[in-house]
Amino acid sequence: MTLTSGLTLLIVFALMLILSVPISVSIVIASAVTILLLLPFDMAIFTSAQKLVTGIDSFSLLAVPFFILSGILMNNGGIAERLVNFAKVLVGRMPGALAHTNIVGNMLFGSLSGSSVAAAVAIGEVMGPLQKKEGYDPRFSAAVNIASAPTGLLIPPSGILIIYSLVSGGTSVAALFLAGYLPGILWGIACMIAAYIIAKRNRYPVSERVTFKIAFKTFIDAIPSLMMIVVVIGGILAGIFTATEASAIAVAYSLILSLIYRAVKIKDLPRMIMESVEITSVIMLLVAGSAVMSWIMSFTGIPQAISNLIMEISSNPIIILLIINIFLLIIGTFMDITPAVLIFTPIFLPLVTSFGMDPIHFGIMMVMNLSVGNITPPVGSALFAGVSIAKLDLEDVMKPIIPFYVAIIIALLLVTYIPAISMVLPKLLGY
Repeated sequence: MTLTSGLTLLIVFALMLILSVPISVSIVIASAVTILLLLPFDMAIFTSAQKLVTGIDSFSLLAVPFFILSGILMNNGGIAERLVNFAKVLVGRMPGALAHTNIVGNMLFGSLSGSSVAAAVAIGEVMGPLQKKEGYDPRFSAAVNIASAPTGLLIPPSGILIIYSLVSGGTSVAALFLAGYLPGILWGIACMIAAYIIAKRNRYPVSERVTFKIAFKTFIDAIPSLMMIVVVIGGILAGIFTATEASAIAVAYSLILSLIYRAVKIKDLPRMIMESVEITSVIMLLVAGSAVMSWIMSFTGIPQAISNLIMEISSNPIIILLIINIFLLIIGTFMDITPAVLIFTPIFLPLVTSFGMDPIHFGIMMVMNLSVGNITPPVGSALFAGVSIAKLDLEDVMKPIIPFYVAIIIALLLVTYIPAISMVLPKLLGY
């Protein structure tokens, strides 16, 4: 019976996705149909309601709406241009300087906003016209912007790492935040290497040398924006406040900064709050529905069955991680990162911990892997945002972005097979 129920869950869920039913609704429908096969009607309704409520009954989840609102404020608050100017000072003397500026700008802004789409739009709007003026191929410029946009999903503060912490059974958020730094930076470096090779071959220009006075002024202008990372992450690590409390601090800080820059007015706040409420409601429905689905999967033995299947293929951890990575890369092409983390963490985490992989390391590997789906067709949100900002067709960007895909996959494999990249900072600071 449990095997039949497990197959029913997977088939109904797949059918809903094929019919283009929203993922959150697909999860709820598939779970409801399956649980009715397992339990009497009254017990099924009671159990479903209980799991829906307990799935979102978490103090840690309060951080999600706050970080979302903080990202919206940052996106509208005049932060992007200051960070771009700062990035230009850092990498302006390299071949293809504006491409590298775009990448560093995405790393900085993405980490503040916590959104690959926000980074692709905000930085792309600033950098696109500048690169076109300097003679860059618009297709290359768009590819650079799109490929580097997801770095903020790894570099903290990151909402998806908070969700992974919840679904993985309470993995330390602070440790996950620390673990995300080097992989996120490695993603950016991989994109910069690809951009350097292409820029060198096409002889894209180097930016003019800036004077110390201009460089210093640019740095001073960027300090208030950069300080948000110091305040939020530093406060968490120092034990001054929790990750959830830090999210509220981030909202207050970004609001004050946006008002000082006069990019946001008080009358704009209701619209921004409503936007954050809409995004949060979708995420919370996903979390609640996934709690029911996770219980059903556990009850029917789906994680164990998948683990046994993989173990039959190979018991070598190297091969197992390669299989998981390939599977997640495929899943990421048609499923958003949040539901993918909610659904597949309970399936794969017990398997990888059985051969000694740290949940922190696995979480970073999983988020990095699924972040690639943000920039791949057919449903990559950052891909379509970047293409739209560049005013190009999807077909125009697909060939130029291939070298960046290769570089990012190499970075993913390094993170997968070299645990120190993820674990050195958490261990260094005692997590």
